[in-house]
Amino acid sequence: MDKATPLVMIHGLMGSIAYFSPDVRMPGVSVHTPDLIGYGSLADTDAGAITLDNQAASVIRYVEEQVGEPCWLLGHSVGGAVAMLVAAKAPSMVRGLISVEGNFTLSDAFWCRKIAALSDEAWCAEHQRMLDDPAAWLQNSGVTLSPQRIVWANDILRNQPRSTIAAMSRAVVKETGSPEFLEHARTVVDNGTPIHLLAGERSASGWDVPDWVKSASLSYEIQPDTGHMMMLEQPEAFCDIVRAMIER
Repeated sequence: MDKATPLVMIHGLMGSIAYFSPDVRMPGVSVHTPDLIGYGSLADTDAGAITLDNQAASVIRYVEEQVGEPCWLLGHSVGGAVAMLVAAKAPSMVRGLISVEGNFTLSDAFWCRKIAALSDEAWCAEHQRMLDDPAAWLQNSGVTLSPQRIVWANDILRNQPRSTIAAMSRAVVKETGSPEFLEHARTVVDNGTPIHLLAGERSASGWDVPDWVKSASLSYEIQPDTGHMMMLEQPEAFCDIVRAMIER
């Protein structure tokens, strides 16, 4: 039997990315969904340790200790920025990179910029409103409601403390706002690391992917009838696309 291809999936501003059971939906792929610092099993970490560099270092340790061989990396949203850092810093551990509307510049950080600009009191109130009404949070994100989607939204919203979301938002704004941040993507491209890009049809127009990244990528796929949270809206189709990218 052929050995399963390892895939490490990095969640976005709120995790985990395991909620839709990607390990079950992608036969032939060994799926890993580690928590970033401050999330899920690592929720007790000091928020001061949350930087994109530290998140990347955490993922590199995970790949070395838990995967033990070069893997495919998938990063969604903020996780896409972390995945790009991992690929730049540890190219020998990365077979290829799938950026799912991953953050390249500050233009991709609309929600992070909004949260980072709030006072602690205002963010506390906003976060509590999200927890109290996950259905409204989905609707505000343009997602059609279903019982399963509401359950998943509740899991996502309660996966991490609000302090983690605020700290991660500030880190994203600070680090992706630096002109030097794109040099990590340049390093990945120059290294010849295979790159695939994936966007939702409703949100693709707002994704600020540099033209030179697009031209260097093996593919740029648009998942129909979905937005930024395409894996929540259409998990089967999402997993089919990702699996095809890896096999390609």
